[in-house]
Amino acid sequence: MARQLPQGAAHQGLALKIDEPEPLSIAELGTPAQGVIVMLDQITDPQNVGAIFRSAAAFGVRGAILQDRHAPTLSGVLAKTAVGAIDKVPYSRVVNLSRALEELADMGWRAIGLAGEAEETLDIVLDGTPTVLVLGSEGEGVRRLVAEHCDAMGKIAMPGGFESLNVSAAAAIALYEASRVSRKG
Repeated sequence: MARQLPQGAAHQGLALKIDEPEPLSIAELGTPAQGVIVMLDQITDPQNVGAIFRSAAAFGVRGAILQDRHAPTLSGVLAKTAVGAIDKVPYSRVVNLSRALEELADMGWRAIGLAGEAEETLDIVLDGTPTVLVLGSEGEGVRRLVAEHCDAMGKIAMPGGFESLNVSAAAAIALYEASRVSRKG
């Protein structure tokens, strides 16, 4: 069995080969427009993506949108980190995030990008309408063209004076806030 599993894989004498869940189209994921969808802009670390899926499941997020490229497969380390959440959170894979945001806007979704340099905090920009929360990579953040397709940019209030969080930690906080506001909606 050790030859069939990746090096360092934890097992108890049992291994299953499971296919990645089938992605939905943007129309399937976004209809009807309600709740929160999380969109990942070039977040490539499988542990971060797995942790984001786990947070998305915990906060009742409607679904996730990943890129066809620049995003890990929903298997291996990602699946282990997600602790079952990839089976709970529907997702779409798209070639172009900006086009996906345009399609979602036509269906009644409002896009909010998360950016440390934003002027307003999330509690100000979130209004309870169906929300696509756009998260960027730790290095580059939300890319310019994707940010231009957002209706607003928001930041997490950090009164402690430290201005940076790991993307999966920031996602958990932002998804909590977005789902809280959405439930009030």
